[in-house]
Amino acid sequence: MKNSKVRTLTLGLAVACGTGSLQLAAQVETLIIEGGTLIDGNGGEPISNAVIVMSGNRIESISTVGDVSYPDDATVIEASGKFILPGLWDSQVSYNWYYGEVMLNYGITSTIDVGNSGEIAIPHRDAVHAGILRAPRTYTGLSRLNRIPDGGTGLETILTPARDPHSAQEARDLARAFIEAGADALMFNDGSMPLEYYITAIEEADRTGTPVFTRAYGPIYGPWEAVERSTRNLPHSAGIWRAVTSPVPTDTDERDWLDMYADMDDDRAEKLIQRLIENETALTPTFQANFRGYPAEWARFEAEDRRFFAEADPNLMAYYPSARMQAALAFYGQRGPWSVHDETARERKMIGFKNALRFHKMFVDNGGHLVPGANTNPSRVPGENLHHEIAVFEEAGISPMQIIQGATKWSAEMLLLGDEIGTVEVGKLADVIIVNEDPLRDISNLREIDTVIMNGKVVELGYDVSFHDPFRRDSELNPPVEALHWVAAFKEVAHGARGFRFVGRPPGGPGTPLPDPVEAPQPAIETITPVMVTQGGPTISITLTGFNFVRKSRVYFNGTSVPYEAKSPTQLEVTIDSSLLHEAGWADIVVVNPEPLNPELGYPWGNGTSNRAHLIINYQY
Repeated sequence: MKNSKVRTLTLGLAVACGTGSLQLAAQVETLIIEGGTLIDGNGGEPISNAVIVMSGNRIESISTVGDVSYPDDATVIEASGKFILPGLWDSQVSYNWYYGEVMLNYGITSTIDVGNSGEIAIPHRDAVHAGILRAPRTYTGLSRLNRIPDGGTGLETILTPARDPHSAQEARDLARAFIEAGADALMFNDGSMPLEYYITAIEEADRTGTPVFTRAYGPIYGPWEAVERSTRNLPHSAGIWRAVTSPVPTDTDERDWLDMYADMDDDRAEKLIQRLIENETALTPTFQANFRGYPAEWARFEAEDRRFFAEADPNLMAYYPSARMQAALAFYGQRGPWSVHDETARERKMIGFKNALRFHKMFVDNGGHLVPGANTNPSRVPGENLHHEIAVFEEAGISPMQIIQGATKWSAEMLLLGDEIGTVEVGKLADVIIVNEDPLRDISNLREIDTVIMNGKVVELGYDVSFHDPFRRDSELNPPVEALHWVAAFKEVAHGARGFRFVGRPPGGPGTPLPDPVEAPQPAIETITPVMVTQGGPTISITLTGFNFVRKSRVYFNGTSVPYEAKSPTQLEVTIDSSLLHEAGWADIVVVNPEPLNPELGYPWGNGTSNRAHLIINYQY
């Protein structure tokens, strides 16, 4: 373990034969950091020789050496000469399961996702917060509202990202569904829906006290519209370039983001900054994602990302997906509107980049909350890219203290969680890091992680070759039923106007017996109900709908054949025995028919095994 020296004053633990490490850790009730300089996240003067007492998962007291007595069974971390801060936040993440250990090793104890995980985000979040899963706390939007075509088939669940409402009432209903399912924020993914859609959905968020995050790109809903409502955050600083440029852009304006920033009107910028601050709207600029190649230290970023993989712990690389490593390195070779060969054009875009930095510096200097979110996704290196984003903040002239507040206190506050987390204060959650060097002298010292504490417990740093996440949460969406586009296309061929004459067509309603063809067709699953059950629960019945179910169909649950009752050729009632529900996670369900022999009955559409459905088995708390 790479943590600070730890001593136990009195080991008050009765270790019975067979007691596991998790049980042992749970019995250590009091943790103390002794010595060190506390930078609590509030922006005030650091406290030297601090003593932080943590009881359970909360901070119990803060004092200085010599001013407090310790409980007999306390475990003490000696931090003299080191620096104590709140755990760091990466406030814009498309979370993937393999981030867990990496982020913790970089001192990241909380993340905010972009609303692209759907149902799986809730059990994952709750398990992390309960201390079951090894990962940063995750706060989630579950799904998001947008007018960007999502290619939906109509079979998706209401929480499958993203949702494209077709009326103001549907926007309200979707917002209500997200919030009732447990979303930590209501998220909009663009600014092109009709204005009343935003108004009705935000009314629902305001009614429930749910923070709103808006990618206010416009042209209908931009930053000026967002600040007239309760938007707490503009991810990507979306639409700022349109809101501050002169002349005011039209719908046909072909200037890109940097071109618009190059024409920044300081008077318009100052007025927008004033309204953002009045509305308590934080900005997450994602400079790296927005302006690839323009930061001064871009070459260093690439070198560090390449070194991350070249020198990675073999235990990490044993489970880190190789395709994701290739995607992260390919990030530096990709080109876009930010990448130009004409020197005059690049000079103009560099003016735009400098103005973007200057706008955000003006925002912070006037009291705005600037939050570092790294837009962490499969094309980035988790952990590294947060520190790269912080380096661009430094390039913009943001002070180390302002950066620390953005990466801790202000991140929590924009989720309306400032009373619960984000600073080192009495009564708050005990998410704390210790670094070896002073980050106020050099913000890059936030990399010098010595100790990470989450939920009042020391996190073992390093990597475990067996690390896994039972929910396998991925940023490419986690639908309860996979391959629905394939299902829709296959259904059109199988049963549509162009369809072949499959055995069993038309499917038939309830009570219709299953067909028993010699050559079985390719099966497909459309829906699963319910989507989630509880670990250790009783035997349950789940409903699968789809088509091409036959008498010789078999249903497999995580590879085990399970019984079912056929309601019709399009509906199966599947029985899952309680013995199969003992392990939390994301279970696979498929329908398997005898392999089709006639190409017209299946090939090239499949080999007799359906697309996968999933049942979430949540932890029992």
